[in-house]
Amino acid sequence: MTPWIRQAHRWISIAFTLAVIANLVALTMGVQEAWIGFLALGPLILLMISGLWMFFRPYFTRRRSEA
Repeated sequence: MTPWIRQAHRWISIAFTLAVIANLVALTMGVQEAWIGFLALGPLILLMISGLWMFFRPYFTRRRSEA
């Protein structure tokens, strides 16, 4: 399951980067729409969840093997 999460994390990071670039382009063009600002929040939340999963997973598997 971890390789799938790693691959998803990589693709979500690309979506997040594109959303941030779209936000920067909109700001330089003078467009101040709220939805453009919130566009990066979805990928950011998914990145946080998958990143925390990958960070804490070794600690959970180590405890299971010790028990």
